[in-house]
Amino acid sequence: MRRTDLAPTVAAILTLALAAAPPVAAQSRQSGASAPARPAGGPARLGTFGDWTAATHMEGGQKVCYAFTRASRSEGAGNRQNVLLLVTQRPQGRDQVAVRAGYSFPRNAEVTMTIGGTELPFYTAADSAFARDGRAAVAAMRGGREAKTSGPGPNGRGTASDTFPLNGFTAAYEAISRECPPPGPSSGRR
Repeated sequence: MRRTDLAPTVAAILTLALAAAPPVAAQSRQSGASAPARPAGGPARLGTFGDWTAATHMEGGQKVCYAFTRASRSEGAGNRQNVLLLVTQRPQGRDQVAVRAGYSFPRNAEVTMTIGGTELPFYTAADSAFARDGRAAVAAMRGGREAKTSGPGPNGRGTASDTFPLNGFTAAYEAISRECPPPGPSSGRR
């Protein structure tokens, strides 16, 4: 994943999350039902699956599918908002796993995600951390209950950690993978 790829997706996530959606208590815990109307060119919700939301948006004329959840617990680095874990499927990149931390990481910082007994390394750029091996991260997430990230706090002071629920991840991942299948031999046919 190019470091700049996350910005449009996070903007779409925040637009979707802040859009006039039903209150959380009224939302279906798993839905394949009709999604709310989307603004022209804006994100389109595929459904809510447990603690995860799956959606799409257009980026550079291509459909991008993503699933995201918010941190259930955040420690260190003060009052952070919109701390997100997301997985993105693009035509040119599959299983892109990223964390938006809500603060800028120090230069060349490393973040570790732990799921069960599996530790996964992430590299950082600005306010986000990216899995070095997205496929391994997705495999661990599919079998886990929660994902915990740990890395340096702002300006390298202290440690910041976040916990993300994985309830519903597999269903959300399957929804985005169906909606944005990998390019195949038939994708170039007319």
